[in-house]
Amino acid sequence: MKSELVSKVLVLDNSPAHAATIKGFCDDNHLVGLKVGKERLMTVLRSNIDLGAILYSDNYGDTPAETTEIARRIRSIRPELPIMLRRDSLQGDCADSDELRRLCCISYTTDDLAGLSRAIDEFIFSLVYPNALVRGISELTLNSLGTQFSYLAASVATPYVVRDRVIFGEVFSLIPIEGSWCRGYMTLQTEEQPILDILDAHQPRHGGADFRTANSLLGEMTNLIWGAFKNRFLVDEERSRSPIQVPLIVNHRHRFISFGTENPQLCFLYTLTDSATGRSFKLYQRFVFNLSWSPEQFREITHDPGELIDSGELEMF
Repeated sequence: MKSELVSKVLVLDNSPAHAATIKGFCDDNHLVGLKVGKERLMTVLRSNIDLGAILYSDNYGDTPAETTEIARRIRSIRPELPIMLRRDSLQGDCADSDELRRLCCISYTTDDLAGLSRAIDEFIFSLVYPNALVRGISELTLNSLGTQFSYLAASVATPYVVRDRVIFGEVFSLIPIEGSWCRGYMTLQTEEQPILDILDAHQPRHGGADFRTANSLLGEMTNLIWGAFKNRFLVDEERSRSPIQVPLIVNHRHRFISFGTENPQLCFLYTLTDSATGRSFKLYQRFVFNLSWSPEQFREITHDPGELIDSGELEMF
């Protein structure tokens, strides 16, 4: 699979004259541009859509005051998302422009996109994730899901990075990851009811599956994936001895979690489908290396087949 990371950005720009330039920039910089009508914007921002940034224009509203007010509301709802402001001219002035610029992390014009490129690197792709790590996580997770759900077909979308902190679904697991080159957490997030529907179809039980069943299943998946991650990337290495910890903040009402860092998160989206019924559920996997991150020390562990045969893990056919 491709391990080139992408990030979704919300494009709030109504100018047909600049649409092709912005789309070309997104294509060239591994960004997936999404658009939404103004009347649906706040609803979308309050949803589970995961984003890396917002590309905004200084004439998005019908008036300068409305443009500033919309930016203010965006910052209120999703304060972790950088707003990158396109202006027709960096020298021009308009009412409320000072506040609007304060709400945004950068101003740029389509005549010079170098500043926007630097901002994308700084705010979205600020961490280097080795290709072997990205590819390996997808492979080991798909293998683990195949072990857990032999009757379902598992697939994975293109890996991506986000800056938001939105929680998907109702069921959430978290496990620490600690090694000499990284310290942080892996999370799995999913919706409860689709899992229960599939379990009831394939593993009928008295009274049916309930939330405890879903909790237990997510715990088993988390342990399987964590064990495979450790064996592939952390086995036999000395763990970090750093005593540093930061508080984790969870706001259930707003489906929000903070790991005490502004670092983007490495994300994977898996879909497990029952080909017989068409039912499926989505599993979001996120990695946040909020305590330590040294990718230059990363190495993928390869096993000598002879050693695995000697240990009994492999047998000769």
